[in-house]
Parts: sequence; structure tokens; C-alpha cells
Amino acid sequence: MLYVTTLEEAAAADAAGIHMLSIESRFFTPEMREAAGRCFVQVGLPFGPYGGLATAEDYLRAAFRFTAMGGDCFYCAASLDIQKALCDNHMPVVAHVGLIPSYITFTGWRAVGKTAAEARSVWDHVKQLEAIGCFGAELEVVPDRLGALISQNTPMIMLGMGAGPGADAQYLFAEDVLGCTDGHKPRHAKTYRTFAAEYARLQTERIAAFREFIADVNAGSYPEPQHNVAMADAEFAAFKADLGL
Repeated sequence: MLYVTTLEEAAAADAAGIHMLSIESRFFTPEMREAAGRCFVQVGLPFGPYGGLATAEDYLRAAFRFTAMGGDCFYCAASLDIQKALCDNHMPVVAHVGLIPSYITFTGWRAVGKTAAEARSVWDHVKQLEAIGCFGAELEVVPDRLGALISQNTPMIMLGMGAGPGADAQYLFAEDVLGCTDGHKPRHAKTYRTFAAEYARLQTERIAAFREFIADVNAGSYPEPQHNVAMADAEFAAFKADLGL
């Protein structure tokens, strides 16, 4: 499973044989659905301040709209009552347990479930999600043994991100796989290509090309005759005569 943000990433995922994509609603369009091809697409419905959705009706309207575009299921980390409203209206919901970024003020950026008490809270959360009808959940940054035990004891599909090999799927961000970002690299992230250097090279080439364009314009070497539209001498002379010039 990959989180992607561009048409090129979605198309590459399909061509490579990735099974499932996570695409935030702000990036999801009919063109993205087409680019994703055979991939099963989870459309992210960002919580509250992250996506402007607040009530169950907000989420339902968004889910119906993105279903019409071809979304296969919906990520939702809102409250249980909102998640249940989606499930009750036959929207396939992927929830979130463990380290939940939209709840980060409660946990901080750290692994969740390393103590028996915290592991039990993650387990209980999974069971609550089962009860309201979610079919899957992102299982983020929990101990590998906890991830495996939960995955083996729930009918939900557990999409592991830093949750060990026992999860039902392995989920990474394309930007980490492609090495597009600087700064902190999560423990679970693995980089397979380093696009950051290539992007930096391309940016240098962009700047150089733009500077050459400026120099050509200032020197009068652009545009050249082949870049211009010709007008017959007789037609131009008739035009000038009509103006009295």
C-alpha cells in the first residue's frame, strides 16, 4: 500500500503492481482514479481542521461525492459516531489505531502500545471499530508483536505502517519510498530511490533555462524568424495604406 499525491505516482503504482493506494481527498480527482488503474483506492477524508469536515453529514456528503468519482473505500479518523454513520450508510471505512496523527496532542510523536495498559487501549479501540462496522484500520507505529496479535485476532484488514511484518499489508508514503523529503525519517520508512537529488538537479536546470531565455530576449536573439508568423509583403503594404501610413 502506498500514499500517493500525483498522477505519475498513481500510474507508477498501478504499473508496478501495488495493490492499494491512499489518496487524500484534496488530491483525488477522476484523473487520479484513472491513473490508479487496477489499484484499490482509499480516499482520505481528513479530520476537522485538516479537511474542513466536522459533522457526520459532512463526511457522508464527501464520501458519496468521492464514490461517484470511483473511490473504493474511505479513510476516516473522526469519532466513533461519525465512523458508524458512514458504515451504517454502506460506506466502506478504514479507521486508524495506534499513533493517530490527528490525535497527536494526546500521544506525541512516539510508538503507541509499548506498555500492557497502552496495548490494551489499542486492542479495545480495534474492537470498538469492529463493532461499528469498519472493514479495516491503519495500524501505525505499534510494537511488532502487538501488530501481529491484533491482525490475527480481528476480521478487519490491518494496514501496517511501522507495525511489523504481522500486519495484513505494508503501508508507506511514496515520498519516503522515493526519497523526496529532507529532515526526519521515520523508523519504518525505507527509501528505494533518491529523487531529492534529481529534483534538485532539475531545479538547477530550470533556473539555468530561464536565465538563458532572459539573456536571449535581452540580446534580441529570441524570437528568431522561425518563431514568428509571416505576412505577405502585399498584404502588409495594403494594411499600411489603409491606415494612411
